[in-house]
Amino acid sequence: MFITAFAEAASAAAAGQAGQPGGLAAMLPSLGMIVLMFVVFYFILIRPQKKKEKELRNMIAALKVGDEVATIGGIHGKIARIKDDLFLLESGIGTNKSFILVDRSAVSRFTKRGEEAKSTPIPGEDTDDFASSEDAE
Repeated sequence: MFITAFAEAASAAAAGQAGQPGGLAAMLPSLGMIVLMFVVFYFILIRPQKKKEKELRNMIAALKVGDEVATIGGIHGKIARIKDDLFLLESGIGTNKSFILVDRSAVSRFTKRGEEAKSTPIPGEDTDDFASSEDAE
């Protein structure tokens, strides 16, 4: 069976060479289609994704104390303090406030611009652990 298939392929290749021009001229249209597909993929998929990632990086870099954000996990809160690549988020209302420490990269979107305010004092925490808004700038 293998010998028969090999013989048919060899005879088809010999017949194709006699009737069609070979070499680079036959490959050019196929190569052009592949290049065109890559160009279309770049402009439809890759370029918009890179633009979105750049906007997210710029938004995260511009965040400051008092801004309200949402994390990737769906936690909404106000930035109480900033230290290097960590945010201390204040979440909750009234006396039921809680503080959550999240990475800068965990912030997925900005929800509301906060007013200029001093950093929130957290009960039972040493204030040297996190820089206040004046120290971070």
